[in-house]
Amino acid sequence: MPSGEQTMSEADARALARRLFDAGLAAADPAAGVARALAGYARPRGRLALVAVGKAALRMADAALAAVGPASALVVTNDGNAGDLPGATVLAAGHPVPDDRGLEAGRRALALAGSLGPEDALLALISGGGSALLPAPVPGISLADKQAVNRLLLACGAPIGTVNLIRQSLSRLKGGGLARAAAPAPVTSLILSDVIGDDLRAVASGPTVAPLGDAAAARAEMQAHGIWDAAPASVRAWLSVAPPAPPAPAADNRLIGSNALSVAAMAAAAPGARAPALPLTGDVADAAARIVAEGGRGVTLWGGETTVVLRGRGRGGRNQELALRVACAAAAAGWPPGWAFLSGGTDGRDGPTDAAGGLVDAGTLARIRAAGVDPAAALVDNDSHRALAAAGDLLMTGDTGTNVADLQVLVRP
Repeated sequence: MPSGEQTMSEADARALARRLFDAGLAAADPAAGVARALAGYARPRGRLALVAVGKAALRMADAALAAVGPASALVVTNDGNAGDLPGATVLAAGHPVPDDRGLEAGRRALALAGSLGPEDALLALISGGGSALLPAPVPGISLADKQAVNRLLLACGAPIGTVNLIRQSLSRLKGGGLARAAAPAPVTSLILSDVIGDDLRAVASGPTVAPLGDAAAARAEMQAHGIWDAAPASVRAWLSVAPPAPPAPAADNRLIGSNALSVAAMAAAAPGARAPALPLTGDVADAAARIVAEGGRGVTLWGGETTVVLRGRGRGGRNQELALRVACAAAAAGWPPGWAFLSGGTDGRDGPTDAAGGLVDAGTLARIRAAGVDPAAALVDNDSHRALAAAGDLLMTGDTGTNVADLQVLVRP
């Protein structure tokens, strides 16, 4: 809690946790980042094309067009963030599983980039979610094949870098494919990172940067995560013989927002708060144990992206399950009342639900049980959404128009 504050009610702790989360969201405002990055941008002699993809695509494109003027603009985002934008074609596509709309969007993006010449330029606006939103399968692999692989990846608990390595290896657009299509036109790419550590090759699977690895590496990761044999035969065949991708042309790739910057903004809003150096990653059960171990008195802040291995048939997401696990772990550790813990996705969507995450306290488990739900059974069934809804502890933000992974706040008296 802020310096000088000695006691705090549970309601106050919850309010502080939410206020700090909102400060992290504000720091990830994509419009402000784009405006800063494009100050002094020089238009090409020829045509300017703009391709924006991801959950922040609409807000990024709006700011970019205001900064650089008219362009041949294509914006691809998820349903919750789609809307009208004068001067641009806005397409909604499936997320987290790609769909036919995304397939058409991928065709359009490659066609627009491929229409450019040396006097033209491409301005790419990249944010998290772009991997699923712009499928462009390599020859011999169908959209249904890519959907099957995507479902396997979402369920196996693989980290985002591994997920995007495999996606890149099956795509004509990812791993520098958009930049290759635009050559010889110069490419400027503004990137809002949802990847911990900000490896730009992994954000939206890196359409304007070099790939994370080759087909052999992708095959090895699928085998290591136990999904190789379940993958479609066409995918296994391609990854067994695929040639190396040609080098991606040099692009001016600029980071305009990230998880680390949002954690820093939360810390600035809570003098005296602690922010452990290591991001919060790995399995949610391990992450919950770490939170309880590291979370002393006052305010502790984390950023990161955990993983969940799906074993049950319930609904939820990594943030909801993490919040519920922290509630259970805090009770087991004997924490006295007065604390609150928030875990939320900065895009406003946690898993296949309408919640951004969870905001729990010492009374959460009792409220869940009073509603007739067993918290432990809910965790076994990956049914954190139902449990937190029963307690009134879902974190609801709606689609935020940004995406820099997840933020966590613990407040303890």
